Amino acid sequence: MFSDLERPPLDARFLSGRLIRPGSLWTQIDVLAETESTNAVVAAAAAAGAPEGLVVTAEHQSSGRGRLGRTWTTPPRSALLTSILLRPTAVPAARWPWLGLLVPLAVAAAVRRVGEIPAQVKWPNDVLVEDRKLAGILLERVDGPAAVVGIGLNVTLRESEKPHPAATSLALEHAATTDRVTVLAAVLRELATRYQAWRDADGDPETILPEYREHSATLGRQVRVELPDGTFLEGRARDLADDGRLIVDTPDGVRPLAAGDVTHLRTSS
Repeated sequence: MFSDLERPPLDARFLSGRLIRPGSLWTQIDVLAETESTNAVVAAAAAAGAPEGLVVTAEHQSSGRGRLGRTWTTPPRSALLTSILLRPTAVPAARWPWLGLLVPLAVAAAVRRVGEIPAQVKWPNDVLVEDRKLAGILLERVDGPAAVVGIGLNVTLRESEKPHPAATSLALEHAATTDRVTVLAAVLRELATRYQAWRDADGDPETILPEYREHSATLGRQVRVELPDGTFLEGRARDLADDGRLIVDTPDGVRPLAAGDVTHLRTSS
């Protein structure tokens, strides 16, 4: 067991005082001791008519989910497990998938700013430090209409606690801070800035693309992609299309991919 000195609890009142104010995107911040899934909690709130800007974070998730139906498990208080309710109703529905790229950008920017480590984004929605996975994002569209954005960011995860060898945490990367309140506040501020600019521009991808290209760990790399049907392809990740698809140059031609599990390949010197 870890003490509160090693892994202190989050303080919802303190977070609310720092982030909820007139004109802010954030309307309510709840901290749960434990839940099966913060995304499920926020989806239920969305269905009940909760306004945009609800933030639910949990000290522990018993049934956290990642992309492709994978589980997301971390020791209690070792991560930020947070879900957010957004309602960009003025943005054309075809542009909503860009939220899945915008949110990792915000997380990576927050980590670079307060953690002082070189975080990058991996298509479609991971945050890496030198190809080690620091955070994952899960975007779900729910009735309302609304988008529920789940963020799982490893903060004090230790080497012995890693769920797989490629995982990392702020502590393992010797970040400037592992204070979860500081990191969560930074994430929410970076997200609010980018989201509001994207929403006010009617979801224009150009509000996201330049920064994404600058901080992408995927573009320009040789990649191996597992497609949803279980097949694989390899090629060079060239760019993003206007709809957020990853453009891959393969031996058989150009392939724009809407979904897939990307592995970055190391090239021989």
